[in-house]
Amino acid sequence: SQDMDNNTPASGAFKGGLGSLFGGGTPEYSNTELAGVPLTGMSPLSPYLNVDPRFLVQDTDEFILPTGANKTRGRFELAFFTIGGCCITGAAFGTLNGLRMGLTETRDMPWSKPRNVQILNMVTRQGASWANTLGSVALLYSVFGVAIEKARGAEDDLNTVAAGTLTGMLFKSTSGLRGAARGGLVGLAMSGLYALYSNWDHLKGTSPSRY
Repeated sequence: SQDMDNNTPASGAFKGGLGSLFGGGTPEYSNTELAGVPLTGMSPLSPYLNVDPRFLVQDTDEFILPTGANKTRGRFELAFFTIGGCCITGAAFGTLNGLRMGLTETRDMPWSKPRNVQILNMVTRQGASWANTLGSVALLYSVFGVAIEKARGAEDDLNTVAAGTLTGMLFKSTSGLRGAARGGLVGLAMSGLYALYSNWDHLKGTSPSRY
């Protein structure tokens, strides 16, 4: 029959010849050869890959760090990202706020070139103002953070809270003692909330992953 013809040695040789010719031949193993292959787990040495599976197990971090470098980025490395991110955020918020203010102030004017110019001026002015404000705050916070870290020789949440408090005080120092005190309280509250958020996993009993 047809099934019997497929199981004959000649049929197997014919399949092997075609497989070798087109490069798609699949090796056939007998039940005796497959009996020694474990179905679960991994043997010390794979008989088919000729690769020790122990080298494929990644039980350590895959980061290549210079000698003496930390696994987390320091305040100096994060300062550039913080300042740039705050400037972009301030510019985006100022642009939307300027657009809202421009449309509100010119709602009684018809759509014309003077109205468009006035809205554009409002958008530009608000975007630059907010970008400058948030960028200055981020610059002060980064400078205080790096200075406190270098002075104490340690990196912890105390540096974050101290840098935030000093940033608020200095930023509002032109408003007098009361203004500086209010700015310091705002900076203390915001930096404290950030420190609480960054340590939330640790407070819940799980190790945080900070990179």
